[in-house]
Amino acid sequence: MALPPSLHLTPAAVTRVKALMARADQPVRGLRVGVAQKGCSGLSYRVDYAEDGPRPLEEVVSQDGATVFIEPGAVLYLIGSEMDYQEDALQASFVFKNPNEKARCGCGESFAV
Repeated sequence: MALPPSLHLTPAAVTRVKALMARADQPVRGLRVGVAQKGCSGLSYRVDYAEDGPRPLEEVVSQDGATVFIEPGAVLYLIGSEMDYQEDALQASFVFKNPNEKARCGCGESFAV
């Protein structure tokens, strides 16, 4: 029995991932999601182009034509999370709804588990 992916993409995230893949300067295989030590709460999400992949021990999430590689060190932080894409008059970004978060800084740039 296969386990469910650690990360689910909303329809808006799928659309944005596919758009970013299509307009990249270099051919890319998808986006790579990681977690870095950063910010006032300790951790922050990192999203980059994935020119290669999958790397050893990465989880691959393929959903409706969008591909996201999850770095091995990020999987435990992301289990059960949802990746969304939101735009408003001031900003546009991927937003993570993570049931593992115990705290988030006031500016929304970092989180703690």
